[in-house]
Amino acid sequence: MHPGPFDPHADQSPSSAWRRAARHFLAAVLGVLVLALGTYLLALPVAHAQAQGELRIGYQKSASLFVLQKAQGTLEKRLAPLGFGVKWVEFPAGPQLLEGLNVGAVDVGYVGEAPPIFAQAAGAQFVYIGFDPAAPRAEAILVRHDAPIRSVADLKGRKVALNKGSNVHYLLVRQLERHGLRIGDIQPVYLAPADGRAAFESGSVDAWAIWDPFQAAAEKATGARVLADGTPGVVNNYQYYLGARGFVQQNPRVVQALFEDAAERGQWLRKNPRQAAELIAPLQGLPVDVVEQALQRYEFGVQPITRQVAADQQKIADTFHALKLIPRPIKVSDAVVFGQD
Repeated sequence: MHPGPFDPHADQSPSSAWRRAARHFLAAVLGVLVLALGTYLLALPVAHAQAQGELRIGYQKSASLFVLQKAQGTLEKRLAPLGFGVKWVEFPAGPQLLEGLNVGAVDVGYVGEAPPIFAQAAGAQFVYIGFDPAAPRAEAILVRHDAPIRSVADLKGRKVALNKGSNVHYLLVRQLERHGLRIGDIQPVYLAPADGRAAFESGSVDAWAIWDPFQAAAEKATGARVLADGTPGVVNNYQYYLGARGFVQQNPRVVQALFEDAAERGQWLRKNPRQAAELIAPLQGLPVDVVEQALQRYEFGVQPITRQVAADQQKIADTFHALKLIPRPIKVSDAVVFGQD
């Protein structure tokens, strides 16, 4: 029979009392450790949720591929295994998007050729990380269907509406040069797309340099005629993927997942242009047939930046500096993460 705690025959020596005290102490310590471990394990799901990342994407409604990705939710599914969610942040135009990237409001964005040049000249911190192939037909100089203007050379002395410092500014300069004219030989009227269309339709300007989907909308609604676009070999009209340098360096797998999803969605779009247009049109506020026509003039298939593409972008930067549109010369390659040439 084992002695109980109050057994008069139990060993009451000092050493026995010490052992009993030690056992009580160890039991108390073990209890504290078990409680602490339980609290830690219960906190694990919360800690994981707090550590989960988020890819903040700056986009414009006119950027059809991003609009499609947002509508279909494919990027969210692709990033989930990496512990990343997606936040879509809409901007009215490229310059505002670049400012958002510069101040840390977004991690990546998608814009045309001109906004990054102005942003770099202003000291913005970003990097080019990818580009979509050339889409020279997705921007054009339009004239009214009954206009007597038959050649870019006929624009001499006439009013041409355009968005100052945009891709079409470069298109207009290059087309004028190709026909022996300079920007000073016409009367540029600097207007945002909505105001440009109003001026074009009212006849207060003779031509309008504009990009898709605004270009397709004017063609469909007014019968506007393409006087000249980026062909043949006049401009490339690349679309660029940009990123915050720190985010790109720290999250290469996230950037790769973004590219993989963009390439996959681009392939689907090319095979299903009508279905894609039906998804995109309500978000852009445009008729389906307008969006479908615009989609057919873009190329979707993101690729890493090459030195040749950077050199083409440098030509635009040099042109804008010569026109005094940017205050200082820039070196585009300083802001490029190059892929394999």
